[in-house]
Amino acid sequence: MSLYRDALPQLGDELFITDGGLETVMVFLEGIDLPEFAAYDLLRTPADEARLLAYYRPYLDLARQHSVGLLLETPTWRANRDWGRKIGDDIDTLHELNRRAADLMVQLREELEDHDRPIVISGQMGPRGDGYQPDHAMTADEASDYHAQQVATFADTAVDMVSALTLNYIDEAIGVTRAAMAAGLPVCISFTVETDGRLPTGQTLQQAIDTVDEATDEGPVYYQINCAHPTHFDAELHGDDRWLNRIRGIRGNASRMSHEELDNSETLDDGHPEEFGQQLATMRTRLPQLTVLGGCCGTDHRHIEQICLHARRAT
Repeated sequence: MSLYRDALPQLGDELFITDGGLETVMVFLEGIDLPEFAAYDLLRTPADEARLLAYYRPYLDLARQHSVGLLLETPTWRANRDWGRKIGDDIDTLHELNRRAADLMVQLREELEDHDRPIVISGQMGPRGDGYQPDHAMTADEASDYHAQQVATFADTAVDMVSALTLNYIDEAIGVTRAAMAAGLPVCISFTVETDGRLPTGQTLQQAIDTVDEATDEGPVYYQINCAHPTHFDAELHGDDRWLNRIRGIRGNASRMSHEELDNSETLDDGHPEEFGQQLATMRTRLPQLTVLGGCCGTDHRHIEQICLHARRAT
């Protein structure tokens, strides 16, 4: 078992930052053609690994500079069977690339060995289908079987937990949770929402969280929202209900655009980094259980720096 699991984000009030929108940075700012928008493709050569390390290191610097915790997510959001098949990778190749991703995060953590705040490594997973719409809906049992393979790979590495990002329907979240629990790995379930604050399938965040918790006996160690602008879901995050206290993380988009608009955009909308940082800091002031703050599409180290400046000032 990882020595870092006693420092997981759900176990205290320590502020953790994450990185930003890895894929959008690589495609729009670095000019890299990621096949199927899959950043794990950069794990194949030393030159591309160096690009990944260069991407992550500013976040290490921010964690050190602002004395906050760091959640290092592996670049493996699309390193599963269906996306791998589209790219041309078989099961064995995906196994090795997922393992390599975990090793790379360990290398980064060792670069911060003198840091006095927790550094947690999470094996990042994503939906079987498109992140913006449930185009390949599975039952919970099917989802558990499907994602068990990637979970098993991570369970044999130094990751401290797994995170399933941009999930857009409930059954897949239940399946991922069951697969992680069976492997003995703590799991974060991260839903994405539309501009109305609801899942693409129409359920509210409360309905999604309550349903997953009931089906898994509160299996996820915490929930998160990602790939949506803070204004899309802020109105939902009010009150002190039990379900709301289960949300411990936000990885927001820089842009206010809808998923459909983002999907069709040929340019990067990086929003307003300072405003973004202020918005997430305000949420943390209102909901102190929010211990994980970071970015998704369109964000980079500038946005995370503003989170550090404003969230630390607000505490």
